[in-house]
Amino acid sequence: MSTGPAPGAKPESMVLDLEWLGDDRLRGRAGDVEILMDSPPVAGPSPVQALAFALAGCMAMDVLVVVRKGRYSLEAMTARLVAERAPTDPRRIVKLDLRYTLKGDIPDDRVARAIQLSRDKYCSVWHSMRSDIELQTSFEIVPGGG
Repeated sequence: MSTGPAPGAKPESMVLDLEWLGDDRLRGRAGDVEILMDSPPVAGPSPVQALAFALAGCMAMDVLVVVRKGRYSLEAMTARLVAERAPTDPRRIVKLDLRYTLKGDIPDDRVARAIQLSRDKYCSVWHSMRSDIELQTSFEIVPGGG
Protein backbone atom coordinates (compact mmCIF):
# COMPACT_ATOMS: atom_id res chain seq x y z
CA MET A 1 0.00 0.00 0.00
CA SER A 2 1.19 3.47 -0.71
CA THR A 3 0.03 6.87 0.35
CA GLY A 4 -0.33 8.03 -3.25
CA PRO A 5 1.90 9.97 -5.58
CA ALA A 6 3.92 12.88 -4.37
CA PRO A 7 2.84 16.25 -5.76
CA GLY A 8 4.20 16.61 -9.28
CA ALA A 9 5.11 12.91 -9.52
CA LYS A 10 4.97 11.28 -12.94
CA PRO A 11 2.61 8.33 -13.48
CA GLU A 12 4.25 4.92 -13.22
CA SER A 13 4.47 2.78 -16.34
CA MET A 14 3.71 -0.91 -16.56
CA VAL A 15 4.85 -3.00 -19.51
CA LEU A 16 3.30 -6.39 -20.26
CA ASP A 17 4.10 -8.60 -23.22
CA LEU A 18 1.78 -11.30 -24.59
CA GLU A 19 2.83 -14.23 -26.76
CA TRP A 20 0.35 -16.50 -28.53
CA LEU A 21 1.15 -20.16 -27.82
CA GLY A 22 -1.44 -21.74 -30.10
CA ASP A 23 -5.08 -22.61 -29.56
CA ASP A 24 -6.47 -19.94 -27.22
CA ARG A 25 -3.41 -19.75 -24.96
CA LEU A 26 -1.37 -16.66 -24.23
CA ARG A 27 1.76 -16.27 -22.14
CA GLY A 28 1.98 -12.94 -20.41
CA ARG A 29 5.25 -11.52 -19.14
CA ALA A 30 6.08 -8.53 -16.99
CA GLY A 31 9.81 -8.53 -16.36
CA ASP A 32 10.67 -11.93 -14.85
CA VAL A 33 7.07 -12.73 -13.90
CA GLU A 34 4.94 -14.94 -16.12
CA ILE A 35 1.30 -15.98 -16.37
CA LEU A 36 -0.38 -18.39 -18.76
CA MET A 37 -3.95 -17.56 -19.77
CA ASP A 38 -6.26 -19.96 -21.53
CA SER A 39 -9.83 -19.85 -22.78
CA PRO A 40 -11.55 -22.04 -21.81
CA PRO A 41 -9.44 -22.20 -18.64
CA VAL A 42 -7.49 -25.47 -18.88
CA ALA A 43 -3.78 -24.64 -18.70
CA GLY A 44 -4.31 -21.37 -16.83
CA PRO A 45 -6.99 -18.88 -15.89
CA SER A 46 -9.13 -17.17 -18.51
CA PRO A 47 -8.56 -13.41 -18.83
CA VAL A 48 -11.70 -12.72 -16.76
CA GLN A 49 -10.54 -15.16 -14.08
CA ALA A 50 -7.14 -13.44 -14.09
CA LEU A 51 -8.93 -10.12 -13.51
CA ALA A 52 -10.88 -11.64 -10.61
CA PHE A 53 -7.67 -13.14 -9.17
CA ALA A 54 -6.03 -9.72 -9.46
CA LEU A 55 -8.84 -8.01 -7.55
CA ALA A 56 -9.05 -10.65 -4.81
CA GLY A 57 -5.26 -10.71 -4.49
CA CYS A 58 -4.93 -6.93 -4.37
CA MET A 59 -7.55 -6.54 -1.66
CA ALA A 60 -6.29 -9.54 0.33
CA MET A 61 -2.73 -8.18 0.29
CA ASP A 62 -4.01 -4.83 1.57
CA VAL A 63 -5.86 -6.58 4.40
CA LEU A 64 -2.73 -8.57 5.27
CA VAL A 65 -0.60 -5.42 5.40
CA VAL A 66 -3.02 -3.61 7.72
CA VAL A 67 -3.55 -6.60 10.04
CA ARG A 68 0.17 -7.39 10.23
CA LYS A 69 1.06 -3.74 10.90
CA GLY A 70 -1.24 -3.95 13.90
CA ARG A 71 0.89 -6.87 15.14
CA TYR A 72 -2.16 -9.05 15.68
CA SER A 73 -1.81 -12.81 15.92
CA LEU A 74 -2.73 -13.85 12.36
CA GLU A 75 -2.28 -17.59 11.80
CA ALA A 76 -4.01 -17.98 8.42
CA MET A 77 -6.16 -16.14 5.93
CA THR A 78 -8.19 -17.26 2.93
CA ALA A 79 -10.40 -15.31 0.57
CA ARG A 80 -13.18 -16.51 -1.72
CA LEU A 81 -14.46 -14.33 -4.55
CA VAL A 82 -17.73 -15.11 -6.31
CA ALA A 83 -18.29 -13.07 -9.48
CA GLU A 84 -21.52 -12.64 -11.39
CA ARG A 85 -21.23 -11.93 -15.10
CA ALA A 86 -23.70 -10.31 -17.47
CA PRO A 87 -25.62 -12.87 -19.55
CA THR A 88 -24.85 -11.17 -22.89
CA ASP A 89 -21.65 -10.03 -24.59
CA PRO A 90 -19.31 -8.66 -23.46
CA ARG A 91 -20.32 -10.71 -20.38
CA ARG A 92 -18.55 -8.29 -18.08
CA ILE A 93 -18.41 -8.72 -14.33
CA VAL A 94 -21.40 -6.96 -12.77
CA LYS A 95 -21.32 -8.14 -9.16
CA LEU A 96 -18.67 -9.44 -6.79
CA ASP A 97 -18.82 -11.03 -3.38
CA LEU A 98 -15.47 -11.28 -1.59
CA ARG A 99 -15.35 -13.14 1.72
CA TYR A 100 -12.27 -13.36 3.92
CA THR A 101 -11.66 -15.92 6.65
CA LEU A 102 -8.93 -15.00 9.10
CA LYS A 103 -7.63 -17.25 11.84
CA GLY A 104 -6.14 -15.67 14.92
CA ASP A 105 -6.70 -13.08 17.60
CA ILE A 106 -7.72 -10.05 15.54
CA PRO A 107 -10.36 -7.48 16.54
CA ASP A 108 -13.38 -7.34 14.19
CA ASP A 109 -13.08 -3.58 13.79
CA ARG A 110 -9.46 -3.87 12.55
CA VAL A 111 -10.43 -6.33 9.82
CA ALA A 112 -13.45 -4.24 8.80
CA ARG A 113 -11.22 -1.14 8.67
CA ALA A 114 -8.57 -2.97 6.60
CA ILE A 115 -11.19 -4.04 4.06
CA GLN A 116 -12.64 -0.52 3.90
CA LEU A 117 -9.19 1.04 3.39
CA SER A 118 -8.45 -1.41 0.59
CA ARG A 119 -11.74 -0.65 -1.14
CA ASP A 120 -11.71 3.12 -0.64
CA LYS A 121 -8.04 3.99 -0.96
CA TYR A 122 -5.42 1.35 -1.69
CA CYS A 123 -6.52 -1.38 -4.12
CA SER A 124 -5.44 -0.14 -7.54
CA VAL A 125 -7.18 -3.07 -9.25
CA TRP A 126 -10.56 -2.12 -7.76
CA HIS A 127 -10.02 1.53 -8.68
CA SER A 128 -9.20 0.51 -12.26
CA MET A 129 -12.50 -1.31 -12.76
CA ARG A 130 -15.88 0.16 -13.76
CA SER A 131 -17.52 2.09 -10.95
CA ASP A 132 -20.93 0.47 -11.49
CA ILE A 133 -19.77 -2.99 -10.41
CA GLU A 134 -21.40 -4.02 -7.16
CA LEU A 135 -18.83 -5.16 -4.58
CA GLN A 136 -19.94 -6.85 -1.38
CA THR A 137 -17.38 -7.86 1.24
CA SER A 138 -17.60 -9.83 4.46
CA PHE A 139 -15.31 -11.64 6.86
CA GLU A 140 -15.18 -14.04 9.74
CA ILE A 141 -12.51 -14.54 12.35
CA VAL A 142 -11.79 -18.07 13.53
CA PRO A 143 -10.11 -18.32 16.93
CA GLY A 144 -6.47 -19.32 16.67
CA GLY A 145 -4.40 -21.78 18.55
CA GLY A 146 -5.45 -25.06 17.09
